[in-house]
Amino acid sequence: MRVLLLEDDLALNDIVSEHLIDRGFDITVAYSGDEALDYLIEEKYDLALLDINTPNMSGLEVLKTIREYKNNTPIIMITAYQDTKHLKEAFENGGDDYIKKPFDLEELDQRINKICKYFAIEQTQEIMIKENIKFIPSENTLKIDDKIVKIAQKESEMLKYFCINTNRIISSDEFLQNIWTYEVMPNEATIRVYIKTLRELIGKDVITTHRGIGYKLNLSV
Repeated sequence: MRVLLLEDDLALNDIVSEHLIDRGFDITVAYSGDEALDYLIEEKYDLALLDINTPNMSGLEVLKTIREYKNNTPIIMITAYQDTKHLKEAFENGGDDYIKKPFDLEELDQRINKICKYFAIEQTQEIMIKENIKFIPSENTLKIDDKIVKIAQKESEMLKYFCINTNRIISSDEFLQNIWTYEVMPNEATIRVYIKTLRELIGKDVITTHRGIGYKLNLSV
């Protein structure tokens, strides 16, 4: 699991990053808002921890900017503020959770576990797609009528993203922003190819096209 940590307090940055590394996470650290924004634009992360009060650009500004680019990386905001104004602003701009300083590492673990469960990060259990089709994200496989079918990594990531955002229309641009890094950005035709492949496996009725808008996974089908 890839995690970006934005924290300008050197001591806290070291403590949190070392703790998360011990948990087996792949950690990238940033000490200023603009540095964190560059990482989020150039790389794909499963989770970001953003301190609100940081140099050059605040964590809130980072949050607002990536959401404008339709980057839906789950975000936990870190704040030393005791008022609710900043937290309200964070949630209004797409923040997913928060933690107040000072905090115990155990509390941080619980909040990360909550995010992982909600967004199906590092999902190990099977996800029911249809009555006879199950998806196992951690193995990049589909179980179709008890037959195991291996799917490509990107197809698995797209299907996982569909499952996290079930019954919501997802544009090609949103897929590009949240699954591919900028260095290997494909074109919209590539998205259509992956969608076609997934449809051939799970059924055309499960992924519907909304012309000019995007695609929707219908788990209720």
